[in-house]
Amino acid sequence: MLPGAGRGWEIREIELDPPRDGEVLVRVAVAGICHSDDHYATGDGVAGSRLATIMADNEIPVPELYPMLGGHEGAGVVTEVGPGVRSVRPGDRVATSFIPACGSCRWCSRGQSYLCDLGAGTVSKEMTTDGTPRRHVGDEHLTAMTQLGTFAEYLVAAESSVIKIDDDIPFHAGSLVSCGVMTGWGSATVGAGTEAGDTVVVIGTGGVGMNALQGARAVGAKYVVAVDPVAFKRDSAGAFGATHAVASIDEAAPLVRQLTRGVMADRVVLTPGVVPTDLLSPAMMLTRKGGTCVLTGLSRYDELPVPLVLNDMVLSAKQLKGLLAGGMNPRASMPMLLSMYREGRLKLDELVTRRYRLDQINEAFSDMREGRNIRGLIDFIDFQ
Repeated sequence: MLPGAGRGWEIREIELDPPRDGEVLVRVAVAGICHSDDHYATGDGVAGSRLATIMADNEIPVPELYPMLGGHEGAGVVTEVGPGVRSVRPGDRVATSFIPACGSCRWCSRGQSYLCDLGAGTVSKEMTTDGTPRRHVGDEHLTAMTQLGTFAEYLVAAESSVIKIDDDIPFHAGSLVSCGVMTGWGSATVGAGTEAGDTVVVIGTGGVGMNALQGARAVGAKYVVAVDPVAFKRDSAGAFGATHAVASIDEAAPLVRQLTRGVMADRVVLTPGVVPTDLLSPAMMLTRKGGTCVLTGLSRYDELPVPLVLNDMVLSAKQLKGLLAGGMNPRASMPMLLSMYREGRLKLDELVTRRYRLDQINEAFSDMREGRNIRGLIDFIDFQ
């Protein structure tokens, strides 16, 4: 549990209500350590006074975030279902989806379930199903990260937030595709629109960026340049599809210019854990005329001004594109990625640098921040 921004994670007993209509109870087997959870620990994901004022002026409510039950990547076994649940039953293996999909809103109907209207209520103390809380510590209700909270032995979630996986899929694989793999893969493929022969630059090669490398190579990119200040990640990048690896965007620019004979990169994918706003302008300069720069990572909420050379965007017809979940639809994409993994065409086992117990969660996040892991996992139960 996270008591507030700037505080460490705490191990606490949590009271969990049973599932109600349209909800499921899941025994968690594996949870992923993702930077999205860390945004709330560091305060990067919290609206400060400037943004809060803007939200208030526009009648946008500021959510009450803490105390928060963290975790949104995960996989486990359904132990109980509430009335009306049809897609899963007790005993089924499931992976979590950090964006629920109702299947009937405007966005789901257009094939954009990553924009489902239910997503607007995922950082809340109340369930999207009936507007009442399920998680409590003493007299306080808990927010659950994206209505999941996988950093616990059990979770209650809406049926729309879990996806059945095959019994032969290891739990760690289900957990990995539930966010980081899907987001990275999609960012470099469907999101960026990479085509055979393209030059792709991926800036930030952690648990998301490594999968952007995999995706770019899988769809036929000629050159895939990994950019990361951490030597361990640069050394690992080749195994996931990078043809070149450099430490900074300053090093990437002359390399890409040489590789492309001055044309520059067809696609640039921004996947650092935290995107500094001053990275956007040089990333756009790396992008060729008519090319696409994809913004996947999040910036600090209060970094509002963004420096861009607007005339370069207009006169060179470049796109700067924001992307959620890699632009992929979890109910179709997660089974597809797991099928590729089963067939040996997607590296998942190799992403896992270290596994932890729940009481090592602060160590796990420290390892992530310091660049010692590509991906860390928390193990709750041993059956795989």
